[in-house]
Amino acid sequence: GAILQFWAALDKNKPLNEVIDKFYREFSYRIRQDILVKPFTAVFDFCNDPIGKVDAMERIGHCGDGYEWTEWLYGREMIIIPIMVPDFKIERYLGYGRGVIGGNFWYMCETKEAVIEAGKEALKAIGKIEGVITPFDICSAGSKAETKFPHIGPTTNHPYCPSLKDRLGEESKVPVGVNYIPEIVINGVTLKAVKEAMKAGIEAVSKVDGVVRVSAGNYGGKLGDYKIFLRELSLEV
Repeated sequence: GAILQFWAALDKNKPLNEVIDKFYREFSYRIRQDILVKPFTAVFDFCNDPIGKVDAMERIGHCGDGYEWTEWLYGREMIIIPIMVPDFKIERYLGYGRGVIGGNFWYMCETKEAVIEAGKEALKAIGKIEGVITPFDICSAGSKAETKFPHIGPTTNHPYCPSLKDRLGEESKVPVGVNYIPEIVINGVTLKAVKEAMKAGIEAVSKVDGVVRVSAGNYGGKLGDYKIFLRELSLEV
């Protein structure tokens, strides 16, 4: 089996129940279109200390078109959805909680080989930390808070694009000798878990030849409720 995390940003200007309803709608699409349609799959609740639960019958169970039923299986109330490769099972009540989204670090590289090797080592190390995911794995397109095109969302972090170094001149923040700046983004169920994952990932990339510097997205302190300073991670590098 696999433990999956599904994430959505909170909107402080909207009631929590409205945010959860939108999240559940998006979450249900992924269950119906990506998991239910695969043979011999099932979904169980694995949320520790949830702040609430959604009823999977409403947006997922009714894929049975009225032929679905519930049973007590594996010590849980399960919805059985009859499908052509029998049958899809999902726990009726699925928990949700609050976590920390968007912890990150950058590892600045001289070579393509360092980008891939260091990225793999970072993901391996982070994978040992409980309660975290890396939603983009090795991410090649770090973004910034400001944009000229807000209708499309985050845009490229241009001062850190190596291909723009000559064009930007003094505005460029790409260090000498750096040709690639990949990013590892980390979401976690607690701030402590995110910090542990950042520490593990940074220590892993620092051992790879061709990685010349490590930094992180700061965004002028404008983005998010938490600030994680790399110097406070007790790094062993």
